[in-house]
Amino acid sequence: MSKVCLITGATAGIGQAAAIELANPKYDFRLVIVGRNEERCRNTVLLIKQKHKEASVDYLVADLSSYKQVMNLASDFKSKYDQLDVLINNAGAIFFSHKLSEDDLEMTWALNHFGYFWLSLALSDLLKKSAPSRVINVSSAAHRRAFIPSFDNLGKERNQTGYPTYGNTKLANIWFTRELHKRLFASGVCVNSMHPGVVATNFGSDNGLFGNLFRAAASLFWVPVDQGATTVIYLATSPAVVGVSGEYFEKEKICKPSKLAQNDEMAAALWKKTEEITESLK
Repeated sequence: MSKVCLITGATAGIGQAAAIELANPKYDFRLVIVGRNEERCRNTVLLIKQKHKEASVDYLVADLSSYKQVMNLASDFKSKYDQLDVLINNAGAIFFSHKLSEDDLEMTWALNHFGYFWLSLALSDLLKKSAPSRVINVSSAAHRRAFIPSFDNLGKERNQTGYPTYGNTKLANIWFTRELHKRLFASGVCVNSMHPGVVATNFGSDNGLFGNLFRAAASLFWVPVDQGATTVIYLATSPAVVGVSGEYFEKEKICKPSKLAQNDEMAAALWKKTEEITESLK
């Protein structure tokens, strides 16, 4: 039976490039893409079908910054599929002005961290049932410049946006990965995080002048989007990573994240605080 792969943020950039490749029949995936815009989802399915006529691909629509929509997404997925072999948490963004999600969380945190947490836990039963299965959390080398002294105001920051907040959420992705690994590995679920490189996408383009300035600076270091997707594809498909879990990858190789990112006490504290906030939303 074909494996099932669910990838978020799949209608542009790294996510779309990864989705197009993972739809290749040689991987034998039933691919489910997630985006927040139905038209973009349909267009991505068309792109995939143009490249791989025999591809099995479906889409679901959800804004992953919304707890309610993530829960609905998980419910919709379970109504259609009884297995989940690969979950790729890729949806993310950077915001240069203060924005709140519908749950009153700072938008960068809502999308980049809480969305990963909510969806992974909501689908953890299927991941366990489908073991050996894989979770891939797209992080970033931006975590290396991040600093989070405490979680007292997690998701409620009022005086920090843009790149510092983005970096903090990418640090959170690694902490989340390490803690999720501890909780799921005994069930046969491998959980890893990765850095895709600074990729030539529309990332940051919805933020006006500051977004354009960010993109102009980042363009000096950009790599092609297909290259940025290679580590995602590797972690989703390679037999070389069977049984590998709790690690951070760059360029298809395990590497050490920052010293702070290796702090498992902070990882456990982040998990606990995220749970508390999530409970308040139910």
